[in-house]
Amino acid sequence: MKNMFRKWGFPSLALACCSFIIFACSKDNSAGRNDEIPPGKQKVSIYLTDDPGLFDEVNIDIRSVEVLVDTCMEDNGDNGKWDDHERCSWDDGRFDDECSIWDTLAINPGVYDLLSLRNGIDTMFASGPAHQGYITKIRITIGSENSLVKNGVTYPLNTITGQSKLIVKVRHSEWEEYSTDQLRLWLDFDVQRSIIQLRNNSFVLKPYILVWTLKQTGSLSGIVLPKDANPVISVYNDTDTAYAIPFHDGKYKIRGLKVGEYSLFVNPSNGYGDTTITGIQIDRGKETKIPTITLEK
Repeated sequence: MKNMFRKWGFPSLALACCSFIIFACSKDNSAGRNDEIPPGKQKVSIYLTDDPGLFDEVNIDIRSVEVLVDTCMEDNGDNGKWDDHERCSWDDGRFDDECSIWDTLAINPGVYDLLSLRNGIDTMFASGPAHQGYITKIRITIGSENSLVKNGVTYPLNTITGQSKLIVKVRHSEWEEYSTDQLRLWLDFDVQRSIIQLRNNSFVLKPYILVWTLKQTGSLSGIVLPKDANPVISVYNDTDTAYAIPFHDGKYKIRGLKVGEYSLFVNPSNGYGDTTITGIQIDRGKETKIPTITLEK
């Protein structure tokens, strides 16, 4: 993936690097409150943020969020063996077993512009009590008012199968218990892989979602100048790639990076030269700050 982005210019990245991340944010005190939890329940807090994509808007209509709880808490090999390609699917209507209970979380239903939530900006997405147990699935009901705006033109965004209930499988070990009986989880909605452009210049949604937690991953931030360079930033190693588009002041931030060594590639436009920084170490639970990068023509 990183080689493809090195070759592309700014306009060609239209389908790149937007993410829809469900996570807990330190600047919202509600995530850290020790609210009273009813007996036999646990509190689940879900927040929404985004990594950028080169659209004007990416609007997703969220109608409800539910979690499936295994109340028997049996050891099934941590929900079996599957990779990230198998994590997302559309709901087939089957109920898992007598141990499983669907709990509905409280949300503000409506259309979310994912591109307004980037570089660390986030919003409360869903929260509420759920039964005690292992949360094994998240079910997101997507409405019909989905669209994207590209170069000032609005396009409808339909699901590829016409279905509306998205299932995201999660492992018990992927949840973070940040306080007693209080859980949180980050979901990364990868638009690069999730939005498919058809030949007739229409777009369909086939979600591809990754998960991560604050304690198990690190972040990276910095500044790229000047602002008219309009850079796209990719951070990559042999197994992982993430992206950022700085704000007008040049600031950028990427969360959810696995521990390891990365390279950073800045791909500008308007005649500015690109640049690469290697040997960047990402550590668990820490933010790595990159010195200011000033590009030249």
